[in-house]
Amino acid sequence: MKQEHTSPVLTDSPPLAKSRLGIPSPLLLCSPPAPSYTSRSLSGRLLTSPQKKSMLSTLEDVRENGWLDAMKASSPPRKGAVRDGNSIFAMHENAEAAYNSWKLKYPSALSSFEQLVTFAKGKSFVLFLDYDGTLSPIVDDPDAAFMSDAMRATVRELVKLFPTAIISGRSRHKVNEFVALSELYYAGSHGMDIMGPVRSSEPSNYSESCVRSTDKEGKEVSLFQPAREFIPMIEEVFKSLVECTKEINGVKVENNKFCVSVHYRCVDEDSWDIIANHVFNILEGYPKLRVCHGRKVLEIRPIIKWDKGKAVEFLLESLGLNDGLDVFPIYIGDDRTDEDAFKALREKGQGCGILVSAYPRPSSAFYSLKDPSEVMAFLQSLVKWKMSGEL
Repeated sequence: MKQEHTSPVLTDSPPLAKSRLGIPSPLLLCSPPAPSYTSRSLSGRLLTSPQKKSMLSTLEDVRENGWLDAMKASSPPRKGAVRDGNSIFAMHENAEAAYNSWKLKYPSALSSFEQLVTFAKGKSFVLFLDYDGTLSPIVDDPDAAFMSDAMRATVRELVKLFPTAIISGRSRHKVNEFVALSELYYAGSHGMDIMGPVRSSEPSNYSESCVRSTDKEGKEVSLFQPAREFIPMIEEVFKSLVECTKEINGVKVENNKFCVSVHYRCVDEDSWDIIANHVFNILEGYPKLRVCHGRKVLEIRPIIKWDKGKAVEFLLESLGLNDGLDVFPIYIGDDRTDEDAFKALREKGQGCGILVSAYPRPSSAFYSLKDPSEVMAFLQSLVKWKMSGEL
């Protein structure tokens, strides 16, 4: 058996062209830049003139600019239906047939496990895991997205054998509370807030954004926060969104430190355009921020060349595991934001992405899993194979 990984590991990008797999360009999923003005607040907020007409000042503007369609397209289908691109298939035999056909292109990572580990034999495995919808089920209340005890036990065994990181849109502190394991790397806010062990030298390309700090146990750690300057701006937007959406039943605004999430999972679909109107009217005054669409969530982020794919590359370099010949990274995730990581691995020709989805949709991943229960089974299979000495 190879030596186990025992060292404790603690813990936005420019628009891309449409891929050959049909992944929508982030340019189509993010808000266009707001017009430039000369007067700004200290945080960078534009002080707009009352004579200026809001770019998305009416609900009609929201609809005409396609934001409502984007919210629907990026959200899971209604119960009883499956969405594939712009088409809705009734659940029953048609949906099952569509899903099975889709799995021919994105085969199950469980049924393809032997093939996967055979292909990766002799290489060092590194695991990157999304949280919501991957390690925990999607729930109506984002604050109640707890992982099961069985999943936590599985991840605990996994990190004894492989370097493992959680990369989430949540704040780093929040996802750390959910997972509650100190042996991991934690990357919050879509990788804009990463905490890991101190190295003798930080990766050369990122040294300016790395600082040393201490964790809850007093141990020295390294923090990588490329969007630190945006924190006051994010706080302003968070407060504004909380205030303007407080009358909308079911909406949840979450401050993830380097980004803001506006959850509309529990909001009646007739009110989605009102939410979009509030979000984009506020962001008109913040040209350094953009909005992207996730699973029934609007994500407000800084316009920087950083995403989950960049976070994967940073973590691989930090671990000294960016040699594609000897390393096999696996990224498992369920959301649109995880596509950046799938695409990064595909372009590097290194490792593979595994999409967690119970309905067919285009992806840059190579394999699929249906839900968190299948994710747990896959991770358990990796542990068993490693312990058997066959990896």
